[in-house]
Amino acid sequence: MSQHEKPAYFMVQIKAKNFGELLQRYAQYAIPMLSTFGGEMIAGSPNPTLLEGEWDGNWAAVLRFPNMEAAKAWYDSPEYRPLRQLRIDELTEPGGRLMLVGAFDPSGQGA
Repeated sequence: MSQHEKPAYFMVQIKAKNFGELLQRYAQYAIPMLSTFGGEMIAGSPNPTLLEGEWDGNWAAVLRFPNMEAAKAWYDSPEYRPLRQLRIDELTEPGGRLMLVGAFDPSGQGA
């Protein structure tokens, strides 16, 4: 399975300064934008079940895209860039985490 065929996932852990503002100024625009790039939010919760490690956020989410290229295209897009900066600069506390992970291929091919 090639990189072009494997889904890609953003794993998100953030600490919103104010949920109302995050929803009003960011989420209502960013979430619908995902579909333009073939993405969708498949999980989201202010109270994930922590099984190991430390949790220093108040929002966790998983976003799925058809492949790594689509995920990066959304994240780096001119449309999303101002929203990303708004989230980072004004709406969330420092120390959030956003990781982009490719789907696992158990055959080891295309890893």
